[in-house]
Amino acid sequence: MDYLNIKLNGIDTDGTEKEFSLADFKGQKIILYFYPKDNTSGCTQEACNFRDNFNRLTSKATVIGVSPDSIKSHLKFKENHELNFILLSDPEHILSEAFGAWGEKSMYGRKYMGIIRSTFILDENGSIIKEWRKVKVKGHVDEVLNSL
Repeated sequence: MDYLNIKLNGIDTDGTEKEFSLADFKGQKIILYFYPKDNTSGCTQEACNFRDNFNRLTSKATVIGVSPDSIKSHLKFKENHELNFILLSDPEHILSEAFGAWGEKSMYGRKYMGIIRSTFILDENGSIIKEWRKVKVKGHVDEVLNSL
């Protein structure tokens, strides 16, 4: 569970920039989801699904989105879509590698490294209690809710 103390800059729920580690949320369940890129169609749909179910989710867990995008990009993404949860910037892929959410992908026969869309539920001590890999956006938030 070395991943608990990894520090990343992010955008808080109120839009302010600050440094976070998962250890900051000890005593709370966390929905940690990794997505490839701000303001792309699938990532926007996924973020808006989390946003639209925020009250149902946050009664049970804290929602945190992670991508390699910059703080500036996250801020614009958050403002454009009125996102109401924390976004972490992981440009060095430190947290995403720790969770196995950074790896080889393929598009049109071309292989490259990137974020593998993944979601994890962490218990109050930071242990992974549920995970989804290669997430399909449609219906995913309902799967997460059903698992809480």
